[in-house]
Amino acid sequence: MVIPVFAAMVALLAALYAWGPLNPVSAALAGQGPLVMEPGWSGSGSPVVRVKPALALSVLDVLEVKGRAPRNSYDRLAFGVAWLDVDRNGCDTRNDILARDLTQKQLVKGAGCQLGSGKLSDPYTDRELDFSRGAQSSKAIQIDHVVALGNAWQTGAQQLTDGQRQSLANDPLNLLAVDGPTNVQKSDGDAATWLPPNKAFRCRYIARQVSVKAAYRLWVTPAEKDAMKRVLTSCPRQPTLESGYVP
Repeated sequence: MVIPVFAAMVALLAALYAWGPLNPVSAALAGQGPLVMEPGWSGSGSPVVRVKPALALSVLDVLEVKGRAPRNSYDRLAFGVAWLDVDRNGCDTRNDILARDLTQKQLVKGAGCQLGSGKLSDPYTDRELDFSRGAQSSKAIQIDHVVALGNAWQTGAQQLTDGQRQSLANDPLNLLAVDGPTNVQKSDGDAATWLPPNKAFRCRYIARQVSVKAAYRLWVTPAEKDAMKRVLTSCPRQPTLESGYVP
């Protein structure tokens, strides 16, 4: 019967609400687990909401869709100075990501957590790259914001607090060590204007973008959503990822 089913759904949504403010993603994905999203906190080192693993296509379908906000007030410093140590582990975010993504790592002697050299299996080009610390050579491998900060600014980040924007800019979920020239080509592009040349990585790339947008309550443009959906329909079981910040 319809009435008992409706009553059960109301009870489920009420239970979700008891954990914190209900939002479109938690409501739409309520059937995928006991709790899909939990509130974050407003300071640095935490997402706005914690997104539990779910199908990226399902999460994409409940992200808000609207046009870009004006860019004329964009300032990189609105996301904090690059790079911060928001997880307070003694290393700035750049060195954290290099340590996570590189292999055959060698530390700079006496420089704490600074990497002097290593190797990267670049996800964007599917090439093996050598990393060597230096003013010029370090540009060969860069840390990319998967959801570019310029894109984030125009799709909801203006409405975040300073601490939330710092978290977005330094969340390991939104960061990858990649080929420098390819990252420069991407610039602030979204899925509608740029995708990794390595087609085998595109599903994971888009799922990561969807994860970031959900975790920081950012929206997608119509063209961006269409491009994301085209990629994810080829891998409908691709899951989202959780924030890189430890709960």
